[in-house]
Amino acid sequence: MVMGWLFAVAATVLNSVAGLLESDATRHETRDRWLVTRPRYLGGLVVDGLGWAATVVALRYLPVFVVQAVLGGAIALTAIGARIVYGSALRRVDRLACVACVAGLVLVAASAGVDRPVDPSSAAELTLGAAAIALVAALVAAWRAAAAWPLPLVAGLGFGGSAVAVRAVHLSTGEDLLVGLLGGPSLYLVIVFGVVGLVAYSRALERASLSRVTAILIVTEVTVPGLAGIVLLGDSVRPGWWAAMSAGLVLAVAGVVVLAGSPAQQPPPLRA
Repeated sequence: MVMGWLFAVAATVLNSVAGLLESDATRHETRDRWLVTRPRYLGGLVVDGLGWAATVVALRYLPVFVVQAVLGGAIALTAIGARIVYGSALRRVDRLACVACVAGLVLVAASAGVDRPVDPSSAAELTLGAAAIALVAALVAAWRAAAAWPLPLVAGLGFGGSAVAVRAVHLSTGEDLLVGLLGGPSLYLVIVFGVVGLVAYSRALERASLSRVTAILIVTEVTVPGLAGIVLLGDSVRPGWWAAMSAGLVLAVAGVVVLAGSPAQQPPPLRA
């Protein structure tokens, strides 16, 4: 359990660093050069990859809804990081949002049950496979859509689906995670969900503001996979703690929404 918390917190810090790098890359974007070709953005993706690896380890020890809720706290760290790096001012409502995120995460973490299911059902595996196919189709539709908001929604579902798939691999094999990934069919689900999330996220940053993309992405990534872990994989909630977990999720998501739209999340323009 302690190991899971250490890696979950490490993943949160890495995601915050990646967010700052990717945010800074948006300052250098021009019509002649795409965002995805910027060194800072590519560096952010590398750090994101390290964060994902830490998330994989955390998922071996903690329920999906706990890990995803902790990762949602990255938005608060990013706001504090922007204050340090850019000198961005934190409004009073931003400070309250940071407190709400932390309080919500504490409630979610405390509501996690100690029981761990042994194996996911075949219906759960089929559901994940069908969801992966549907998400690929949704990515194609969102890519062509006039509205930009479906892209971060698809990205959040992709990254969240990858977390659920990793958790399913661990539960279904009971072996070392790397062995389970290489030897089981769920490896393909992890790849498909992850690639869909990355493609949708990169496209979303090209078409919408960072704050809007971040808000939709994190809210989706925190709520949907956690519920999927409970329904499909049997992640347990402590008896009598459903109300506390729900309140924690509401607090954390509310804090995320406020912080995502905060001016502190926007890097200052480059000086001429």
